[in-house]
Amino acid sequence: MLSTSIIHNCIVWACEQEVSAPKPGNVNCLSDGHNMQVADFINSAHAIAPIMSQPNITVGEMILQAITATRKIVDCNTNLGIVLLFAPLCVAIQHCTKFEQLSKALDKVLNNLSIDDAKLCYQAIRLAEAGGMGKVEQHDIQSRPTITLKQAMEMAKKRDSVARQYVNNYDEILSIGLPNLTSAINCGESVEWATAFAYLRFLSSIPDTLICRKQGLKCAQQVTEKARLLTDKISKNKKLSQLSADIILWDNELKHKAINPGTTADMTAATLLVYAFEQTFC
Repeated sequence: MLSTSIIHNCIVWACEQEVSAPKPGNVNCLSDGHNMQVADFINSAHAIAPIMSQPNITVGEMILQAITATRKIVDCNTNLGIVLLFAPLCVAIQHCTKFEQLSKALDKVLNNLSIDDAKLCYQAIRLAEAGGMGKVEQHDIQSRPTITLKQAMEMAKKRDSVARQYVNNYDEILSIGLPNLTSAINCGESVEWATAFAYLRFLSSIPDTLICRKQGLKCAQQVTEKARLLTDKISKNKKLSQLSADIILWDNELKHKAINPGTTADMTAATLLVYAFEQTFC
């Protein structure tokens, strides 16, 4: 099994690589944006790593403690989606002696989530003050949940890709994110550009649900189509790093319009964490 220090380092590495990657529309190495800076994300990573790497803690406790630690050092929501996705992974990996066991261990963690996990998670979401959450008639985030955390995520899965991972056992992260990140690295891309490639693969396959909630489905679909055009260029014997001018232009356009594919960035961060776990077992 992975030690606490290894899990800690994997968490920090994944967060640092995610924010360093040239992902259009997000805070990244090219430019800040959305009233946030790269340093906010780096500081947040170091705040959550000691908490999310510790053993013998429930998913709900991990989420709430991580968001509490984050809000002590930044006054904006830098990592709610990241924390929500990292927590089950960090609990599951502690029960694995080899990487191939992660999917089964993760499924067990998700199926054992409790009402208490939901209560703590709801507290964390309110504390994070995340924008674009919307309001629903049943089990709204402002209410006291009477269902398990997985059941709550089941109800939210159509409007939030992060929630959907709790229901499909991280299928999109494992079937889209990880293979594309790995293949790009194996083809000689730096981790930063490989991360951006995985991000675009997500974005070209799944309309970003944060954009859907904030700017509507039509806007999200337009962003998805643009991501497809970029990935089509990559498939013609090019690396993403050779399209840096296109990436910079689109990054500026998205930020000028305040369009942030934030859910896709969270999925990309989780992909990096899974990749880091995999590499430690090699």
